[in-house]
Amino acid sequence: MTKYIGAHVSAAGGVDQAVWRAKELNATAFALFTKNQRQWNAAPLTDSMIAAFKQACEQTGFRPEQILPHDSYLINLGHPESEALEKSRAAFLDEMQRCEQLGLTLLNFHPGSHLNKISESESLAKVAESINLALAQTQGVTAVIENTAGQGSNLGWRFEHLAEIIAQVEDKSRVGVCIDTCHTFAAGYDLSSLDACAKTFAEFDAVVGFQYLRGMHINDAKSTLGSRVDRHDSLGVGNIGKPAFEFIMADPRFDGIPLILETVNPDIWPQEIAWLKSLANAA
Repeated sequence: MTKYIGAHVSAAGGVDQAVWRAKELNATAFALFTKNQRQWNAAPLTDSMIAAFKQACEQTGFRPEQILPHDSYLINLGHPESEALEKSRAAFLDEMQRCEQLGLTLLNFHPGSHLNKISESESLAKVAESINLALAQTQGVTAVIENTAGQGSNLGWRFEHLAEIIAQVEDKSRVGVCIDTCHTFAAGYDLSSLDACAKTFAEFDAVVGFQYLRGMHINDAKSTLGSRVDRHDSLGVGNIGKPAFEFIMADPRFDGIPLILETVNPDIWPQEIAWLKSLANAA
């Protein structure tokens, strides 16, 4: 197996343009939004857009398992109020269908927030139900739950939250998780040394299971350990430091999934990707 390393690139000008931007970075993976992430509604993908995206992937050699699309930030699948929950569920289904149209097999999303109006467990159950509804109306796309830093009333910052959602998803073959290193650290799981990484990922394996890991966001953290604050930093300069990324690149459990930079300075993405590749090659 091999490490797929890339970044979250812009799809400005059309989804196919994201493919070419990833290629320019010398990436072997990428993430994108298939629509404007800060708006509820988007024009449907046209046949020509879909064809251009698939052709670009074919020409550059990107396969579905190397691509980790991200849904809109507006969606809250654990919303306590029925009208807002239905709106989020409709938008999430649209995102899943867009992936289906593009031939993509993963959709990364933040689980949602209880907004201090219902219990964590009630909200997590709504997230799972939302996933079940979307999976029943789509084929071939896995719902990939991203762990969060736990800001405000956001769910998903504890590994137990991810496990509780997965337990209630009917089709376990189409649910997975994306672990964001910055979010993990901010949530209180130490990654600042090789030993700390070994312990944190052993806990992840025990609580969730590596069989559910479908992607990662590779970020250092401006925020401190356990701060519950989501602030990304460039690799090796934040509070996580270099050992975590050395650990991930050397460990075969992270092979064959998209490892996606969302670090703060896109200008140095080519250097960050090259550095991660060098660590993987050295291992």
